[in-house]
Amino acid sequence: MTRLFNWRLVFKTMGVLTTLEALFMLVPTLTAWWYHEADLGAWIASSAITWITSWWMLLAGRHAEKRVGEREGYIIVASVWVVYSLFGMLPFWLSGALPSITDAWYETMAGFTTTGSTVFTDVAAQSHSILLWRALMQWIGGMGIIVLSVAILPMFGLGGMQLYSAEVTGVSYEKLSPRIADTAKHMWITYIGLTLTEGVLLWLFGMGKFDALCHSMSTISTGGFATHNDSVIAYSPAIQWIIMGFMLLSGINFTQLIYLFRGKPQRMIQDEETRWYVSACLVAGIIIAVGLLIHTHMWSSIRIGLFTSIATITSTGFVAADYMIWPPVLWVVVFFLMFTGGASGSTSGGIKWVRLAIFAKAARAELKRRIHPNAVIPVRFNGHTLREQTTSNIMAFMFFYLLIIILATLWFCGCGIGFDESLGIAVSMIGNVGVSIGQWGSSGCYAALPAAAKWVATFVMLIGRLEIFTVLLIFSRALWKK
Repeated sequence: MTRLFNWRLVFKTMGVLTTLEALFMLVPTLTAWWYHEADLGAWIASSAITWITSWWMLLAGRHAEKRVGEREGYIIVASVWVVYSLFGMLPFWLSGALPSITDAWYETMAGFTTTGSTVFTDVAAQSHSILLWRALMQWIGGMGIIVLSVAILPMFGLGGMQLYSAEVTGVSYEKLSPRIADTAKHMWITYIGLTLTEGVLLWLFGMGKFDALCHSMSTISTGGFATHNDSVIAYSPAIQWIIMGFMLLSGINFTQLIYLFRGKPQRMIQDEETRWYVSACLVAGIIIAVGLLIHTHMWSSIRIGLFTSIATITSTGFVAADYMIWPPVLWVVVFFLMFTGGASGSTSGGIKWVRLAIFAKAARAELKRRIHPNAVIPVRFNGHTLREQTTSNIMAFMFFYLLIIILATLWFCGCGIGFDESLGIAVSMIGNVGVSIGQWGSSGCYAALPAAAKWVATFVMLIGRLEIFTVLLIFSRALWKK
């Protein structure tokens, strides 16, 4: 017998989460008031609309049964990003900063999913409140709306285990304490600590306080929204090194970072995925640096090569140089790095190195089986033999990942975009990278993208942020019959 769907619980949970968004909106609202900006009225209206709707949802969810099943979990996780983007786009639209609903929706979804691509042709001309909201959206979406909600939902008598497991990135997750809410709190404390630390360092090394705050939030969330049109190209080498270091940290599993900050660095050093990830950043950075040294004969190529490698692998999308003027072979390197991503449980997008590492090990094991058909050759990761189900899950993920890239590329080509640029956009959107190749290259500005392509691109961003299965499962008949 099919269990009835708990709609009241969904409304109640969404009401709590939308109330959080209304609270976050107060920050740019106060910023607009502080700087006497003309869009203050738009912020007040947006906050009021969000507040009223959140209370309506809370009323609709009164007397909800406190039971979060798999169906409710997947629906809440998938819906909250759409709902947050619907309300998050209001300031852009009502203020006239982005009078097109399509553009306002695109900018907001690119923010919350930490994709970091933009439709603003002149970012520097925007108000302080708009720039802060762009950074704040990425910061909220980086650690995850659900991870934040899991930390506070117990105060409302709601559990968060199903929500956490539906949103967490990677193959599996590790709890730092028996209660999942405590794990979420530890992750957010670390997240806030990294953000404040980087912001202070950027300010001490010459970046303005406002820009330091915005860039810090964009870095730790691996989002990539900047406050200037040329990303971080104009900033000093010292600032670029600071951003590079925090991008590298943000691509590591936050559980490993927590152990590191607790004085247990051996946990991170022994973690096989972290070693794969850091090695990839260094090797790719050296390859790009050598190519640039041969091309430009400048020692700054080492810094630019490492910065580009880390920014692309972590899906942050910051740029320290216009890579579209580099030799084409280096474009290819950047393009393939867009597939990878950081570690599972980090704020980065992409496939994640745990999947790539297991995929490579499974391929090697299969090759050995071809040579020794009767041999038992298990696939091991972090010293543990992996279940066949884990390997199958990764194979399924890779299949759907590539299938979505193919379908998205076909759609973009149908919108009149060239094949190479269509492929670049598809890979960039599903990996939440932001920058691409060709016309949209290192600028990350997609203002000229056709409207039909923008709407599909936002859907691909969402699929990439939720790592495919959460979105696909809500359309599965089996889930609803369970």
